[in-house]
Amino acid sequence: MLSNSANDYIQREGPLAQAGLLANIGPNGNQASAAAPGIAIASPSTSNPNYLYSWTRDAALVFKVIVDHYARSPAPRDLSLRTLIDSYADAQSRLQEVENPSGNITTGGLGEPKFNIDLTAFTGSWDLNAMALLDLDYVADNWNKTGFDLWEEVSSSSFWTTAAQHRALRQGAELAKTLSKDDLAESYSTQADNALCFLQSYWNPNGSYITSNTGGGRSGIDANSILASIHSFDPSAGCDALTFQPCSDKALSNLKAYVDSFKTIYGINEGFSENEAIATGRYPEDIYMEGNPWYLTTFAVAEQLYDSLSVWDAQGSLQITPVSLSFFQQFSSNVQTGNYGADSQTYGTLTSKIRAFADGFIAVNGNYTPESGSLAEQYGKDDGKPTSARDLTWSYASAITSFLAHDGIVPTPWGAQGLQIRRDANGHCISNPGPMSEIVFEVERNTLYGENVYITGSIGQLGDWEPANAVRLEPKNYPSWTVRIEIPASTTFSYKYIVQDQRSGQVTWENDPNHEVASPFKGQSVVLSDTWHD
Repeated sequence: MLSNSANDYIQREGPLAQAGLLANIGPNGNQASAAAPGIAIASPSTSNPNYLYSWTRDAALVFKVIVDHYARSPAPRDLSLRTLIDSYADAQSRLQEVENPSGNITTGGLGEPKFNIDLTAFTGSWDLNAMALLDLDYVADNWNKTGFDLWEEVSSSSFWTTAAQHRALRQGAELAKTLSKDDLAESYSTQADNALCFLQSYWNPNGSYITSNTGGGRSGIDANSILASIHSFDPSAGCDALTFQPCSDKALSNLKAYVDSFKTIYGINEGFSENEAIATGRYPEDIYMEGNPWYLTTFAVAEQLYDSLSVWDAQGSLQITPVSLSFFQQFSSNVQTGNYGADSQTYGTLTSKIRAFADGFIAVNGNYTPESGSLAEQYGKDDGKPTSARDLTWSYASAITSFLAHDGIVPTPWGAQGLQIRRDANGHCISNPGPMSEIVFEVERNTLYGENVYITGSIGQLGDWEPANAVRLEPKNYPSWTVRIEIPASTTFSYKYIVQDQRSGQVTWENDPNHEVASPFKGQSVVLSDTWHD
């Protein structure tokens, strides 16, 4: 292992990461000769674990790196990269027609996450294609359906998925306009508005972080949210919180909660102070391969911070809100909310320390990268030795994008600037969630005079966890309280009951854990008789 500064590591690892990425693309990559043209293998590892497959998610992220690099390159452009891009497009077009365990092209097959590298369906036990190649009709029709999270472990609504679908639909609407497909453009725009509306429901105002998955029984703190923020980065959108731009107050608060969650669970993180970089993993409850840091998640933290610095420098100021205050106080304990111009001492102090913080995450990965430059999936939480799949293509892609962000290179705007959410007279987000079902919520609770029982939860119909927007239950058969609510069909969500005192305004929440349920299919109804969690 090597001791690294960020700059030294970037200079050494940058070319190796590019070579490692290209080596994993068939058929000319020296570790992917058995793969079809344009197929990116996840890893050449064939045991413990076997990753010699093509994941739709990984391949899309890898080719997004290649497409962005090609688009930024001055003329004459590298024709070998264009050949790879064309081969990828052809391979994805062929895979769309392959019947697989998820169905065929009209019955859900476009949501299949994994294929064999010879373009056949993977049928063993066991969605992000739209960012590099837009399967837009599928996304428009299915974005609001419950699916698996980024790690393909939890069936629920996923912040990463919704954010990626929102961007895809925005870009798709512009593409449709260019092609004079006005009906499609309107459809994609409408569904993009709906997805943006739903995206707000992942914010947890109590914990000041993004609840990355609405199911799974975990805290919801997850690299999912960091990765979604950097892949939704649009430099023209500034620090917009609606799209959770990297420098938005919500994204920064979330980053702190995410990083803090790993301070005490990895041996290699012991002894670091509050504003020092550490190794991070997927989520704190992770047990896959015993739960270790990942190169790509640690790179992602650095990338979000670099993206933030680029925006602040471009606009000549940064803003601290009550939501982001704890993030900034890591670097200056006495700093207060407000706007700070680039010519102020506070701006200079904060940005200097945040840049050093970002560099630290690059250096942490550098300390656990072998001299060969090979990037595995993970490194040991106690000894830092590379583990799990070797030469992970996604690890190389994340290294490349974080190094570009370090150098201040920002992506091309994609349409996040100036977006607004339609709200009704009560301030509720207006959306068309699609097919609906009906749930009757029942709970027994003794109350005092002036107290009423409400329900709030992770979806707009339940007030997005805001007590002020919670739905009141009726005491028709006191002490049983009841309400009938229309909920988007086939949707997994979480909720809690609260008691509000109408005289004092005091709110009493029932204890953890949250209630979690999946709504029934379109047009169906169900009665949920819950027990208040004391």
